[in-house]
Amino acid sequence: MYRYILRRSLSGILLILAVSLATFFLMFAGGDPATRMAGESGSMADVIRIRQAYGFDRPIIVQYLSWLGGFVTGDLGRSLYFDMPVSAILVERMLTTMRLGAWAILLAIAIGVPLGVAAGCRPNTKVDRFALLFAVVGQAMPTFWFALLLVIAFSVTYPILPSSGLDSWKHYIMPMVVLSYFAAPAIMRLTRSGMISVLDTDYIRTARAMGIVPHKILLKYALRNALIPVVSLAAAQFGYMLAGSVVVESVFAIHGAGRLAWESILRSDLPVIQALVLCFSLFYIVLTFLADVVNAWLDPRMRIA
Repeated sequence: MYRYILRRSLSGILLILAVSLATFFLMFAGGDPATRMAGESGSMADVIRIRQAYGFDRPIIVQYLSWLGGFVTGDLGRSLYFDMPVSAILVERMLTTMRLGAWAILLAIAIGVPLGVAAGCRPNTKVDRFALLFAVVGQAMPTFWFALLLVIAFSVTYPILPSSGLDSWKHYIMPMVVLSYFAAPAIMRLTRSGMISVLDTDYIRTARAMGIVPHKILLKYALRNALIPVVSLAAAQFGYMLAGSVVVESVFAIHGAGRLAWESILRSDLPVIQALVLCFSLFYIVLTFLADVVNAWLDPRMRIA
């Protein structure tokens, strides 16, 4: 197990370095960054001054190593729009998005896994058809449209929930439901297909023939193996919630990392965009690593893969 964790850690570090290299060169994707920062009205003297201030006049490899070293030590540069350290902006915004995403993925798992188990144990029944209908509607419904429906229903027609901000636990309910309803159908469908496949295996039939009680077969033998792909999916969905929360945060006026990414793109705030892309990628890589470790614990055969 320790050897497997070490292998996955090394591959994760290499992937993080590759992502950091690609993220760094985003600064130069649209041409000279100093010229873009100076704007259309900027003079050549302004461009030269910006190059010297931000170190664009240094060799490219020196700039990359300096930027990567700053990221490791928490120095992410200075925002061009807010005129303050990027790290100060990012910490607050990322914590907001992570709290919302964590509650949403927990709700999605709490809904999707039990519903998938029930549907997988009783295929082609009313429970199964309801679960499939739940999945189809959830995957077909646009996120922003569902969010607006909830606002109209519970903030306008029946004003029982606040529609903006995250000042209290009530503010979390609607954005959490919107994010979770996007992830729950995929979790439900994968749990359902996993349960159907596992319950049809020889070792489950053997356990039944040995007289083991049904709930022990279901929880100890079937569900453990059926959840292996669900763990990876849940980690991927959580990563998507962190990186793709811009729609929900915009609808509910939440000042999180997703909305910050959108605002930074509109304002061409390159240091903030770089930091956000690398942070989102880092979280996704870490989540995938943790999911692989959990799967290796659930299924020892994966440790030698």
